[in-house]
Amino acid sequence: MLILENIRLALGALRANKMRALLTMLGIIIGIGSVIAIMTVSESLTTSISVSFQEMGANNVVVGVKQKSEEAEERQNGMKFGASNRAVSADEEDLITDEMVAKLKRTFPEEIAAVAISESVAEGTVKSGSNTANISVSGINEDYFKSADVTLLAGRRIKEQDLEGKKKVIMVSDQAVENIFDGDNQKALSQKISVDMDGVYYDYYIVGVYKHEENGSFSSSSDEDAATEAYIPLTTGKEQIRASEGYNYLTVVTAADIADVSGFADEIERFFAPYYKANEDYEISTSTMESMTESLNEMIRTVTIAIAFIAGISLLVGGIGVMNIMLVSVTERTREIGTRKALGAKNSSIRLQFIVEAVTLCLVGGCLGISLGLILGSAAANILGYSAAAPAAAIVFAVGFSMVIGIFFGYYPANKAARMDPIEALRFE
Repeated sequence: MLILENIRLALGALRANKMRALLTMLGIIIGIGSVIAIMTVSESLTTSISVSFQEMGANNVVVGVKQKSEEAEERQNGMKFGASNRAVSADEEDLITDEMVAKLKRTFPEEIAAVAISESVAEGTVKSGSNTANISVSGINEDYFKSADVTLLAGRRIKEQDLEGKKKVIMVSDQAVENIFDGDNQKALSQKISVDMDGVYYDYYIVGVYKHEENGSFSSSSDEDAATEAYIPLTTGKEQIRASEGYNYLTVVTAADIADVSGFADEIERFFAPYYKANEDYEISTSTMESMTESLNEMIRTVTIAIAFIAGISLLVGGIGVMNIMLVSVTERTREIGTRKALGAKNSSIRLQFIVEAVTLCLVGGCLGISLGLILGSAAANILGYSAAAPAAAIVFAVGFSMVIGIFFGYYPANKAARMDPIEALRFE
């Protein structure tokens, strides 16, 4: 009950001196508001980056054939020699085979959602009268669309039947359709096009049109002349360029509930290890975007903490202001303190009263600072184009830190009041 009574007295003192209390709290309001605003923008940026990487395939594992390190080669006699710096070209027996892919899927049925494979075929030009469109042809399998963000506008995607029959079908971008068929996606479907690839013409039938998305890379060509991706069945593409029966790399799309993608990538490497144990030149290596995401988020957090620390210096100024005003309050209420002590009030009761008043002052300033920080942080995040995400931990920390400031900077004035001589206090004018 004593604490509640002290809180009531503290709130009454704030109401009696509104302007003085507001000016005292100003440093705390600005300090906590700045920290909350910075943390809100940081949290929004981190969330946006995580979502962007997720859309780009942050949970995907890229599996590729990599030349073995030659820093130390072990010979049959057990001796090791330094690297020879030899360049070795991957042969067909070094590549990942369809049998390996099938067994990988059987080994990890719960962890693997899809295995996406693509292979660059060639760049070419499609001509229709005086109209032309530049395309970059890639052979893909059906699972490719589970790893790539491709928005279908008309028709269908490449299917397994297309791969089995090595069909001459193709998916083109809406930009290519704009150049050749005046942007009529429906008209483009089922149309036969001839693609000039280094002087050799290949015929395909359009089965689908997808939305072309700019990737942000620089191109010296105009938007109309820039080459856009076109997709054909992987088997068709391999037959066209007479490629080896195997793959240099592929993308494993993990299940949504996989928490440790990097750990699963290590499991994939261990799966392929027996296949390449006897291979002197090549091994399987994996990479994920998870580590890149973590590194980027860690960098953002480090910068945020540094900026928040600088902004938090104003909290020190605010704490000094609280101590100053509490000393003034103790001086103004000297006779009141003397009267209370003369009536039997303990030193601990006097000390508690002024500490509670200082804590209340800081808590009110902290709440106002949190409100200001959330408003400023949300506005800044929206201006930057991110959805505002206020970190709950930062809000709890702000409230707790406000209490710590009140106790730390309020203790000296409170202790000074508690140690007053009641006779001297009653004589004070």
